[in-house]
Amino acid sequence: MAMTHSTSTPLAPHTDALVERLGRADLLVGIPSFNNAATIGHVVRAVSAGLAKYFPHLRAVLVNADGGSTDGTPDVVTHTLVDLDVFLISDRADTLHRIVTPYHGIPGKGSAFRTIFEIARRLDVRACAVVDSDLRSITPEWMELLLRPIVQEGFDYVAPYYQRHKYDGTITNSIAYPLTRALYGARIRQPIGGDFGFSGRLAAHYVEKHVWESDIARFGIDIWMTTEALATGARVCQSFLGAKIHNPKDPAADLSSMLAEVTGALFGLMATHAEAWRTIRSSQPVPLFGFQYETGVEPVHVNVDRMLALFHHGLRELAPLWARMLSPDTLMNIREIARQDAPSFHMPDALWVQIVYDAALAYHSGQVPQDHLLKALTPLYLGWTASFVLATQGLTTGEAEHHVEALCRVFESQKNTLVSRWPITATASDTRR
Repeated sequence: MAMTHSTSTPLAPHTDALVERLGRADLLVGIPSFNNAATIGHVVRAVSAGLAKYFPHLRAVLVNADGGSTDGTPDVVTHTLVDLDVFLISDRADTLHRIVTPYHGIPGKGSAFRTIFEIARRLDVRACAVVDSDLRSITPEWMELLLRPIVQEGFDYVAPYYQRHKYDGTITNSIAYPLTRALYGARIRQPIGGDFGFSGRLAAHYVEKHVWESDIARFGIDIWMTTEALATGARVCQSFLGAKIHNPKDPAADLSSMLAEVTGALFGLMATHAEAWRTIRSSQPVPLFGFQYETGVEPVHVNVDRMLALFHHGLRELAPLWARMLSPDTLMNIREIARQDAPSFHMPDALWVQIVYDAALAYHSGQVPQDHLLKALTPLYLGWTASFVLATQGLTTGEAEHHVEALCRVFESQKNTLVSRWPITATASDTRR
């Protein structure tokens, strides 16, 4: 990975002074936050115990990049006490340094990460990790799993591998995982997981990319980090973290916006890194560290009837827009499956892959406004999700995983069609660096 050098990202004056006094560190763990006072104390305790237990002789820094919380989140980070004796930890060579700082720029998780990357670069750290501030399932062992592959094994990027319910993460299952795998040839199961490890060298690469005034700064940071690592030749692996349990979110509340954010980032990065993925024709397993075990996962309730109603509503209302973003064959096949009765509704994997590849091509051609195109994908995504639920409702999560793997193989087998239709000029005219 070739590193470039640019001007520094601005830090708050007191943060700048503190980083200057620290000079350097071995490890850095970042926690972005916004009004997470109720949960961030547990995360701080787990991080502190993990660093003390697994890396007692390395100098570590905890960075809380806060987005202007009004509930006292930064105070919780500052004042949370950790009794290491409870964890039978007595051999700690250095105290854990804490930096609590606001971040600058566009509000969003990406801007918080930019501040974390910059502090890591200035401290010349060997390895970094970032974890969500609302985690209830984080344990001290997460620190070993996210950092040791970098410190001892020479990896650049550690993606999380969670135990999830078969209907949790359907955006990952239907688009993020299979498309990333087909494009870049690496089977990273959860490329938008939220908790990652990465080398100091990769952190420096991230902070110097010119994306911080774009939507990456608001959202899309997770898939951007994973894609940048893959496309630039970083050594990548995964670590099994068990179940991910965090503050409950209504999966239907912001479905359309979440789908648009993830898909928009994926499609945009396809142009940036076209030269990296164009010649890849197969995928390879990615090393997976950690002891894998069965965990209790939170149930996910789905309403197939509502999903199918929205799919049919989309066909009625969005057909003219779909005709501009999809090939005639794709739209004809959509109309054909729409005639099926609800209990037997089935969207073939090959059709869903056609939809995604057609949409990616239309996104770059500019024949449909990008925001309209991304929102118009929602009913189609709901159609595929309903089909997936109907096909797997009697299966265990492990058995349902075979259906996801089958979808991935179709993404790979149909990639030649995508490549043959991809405009060569996109790499020059549509690059967003």
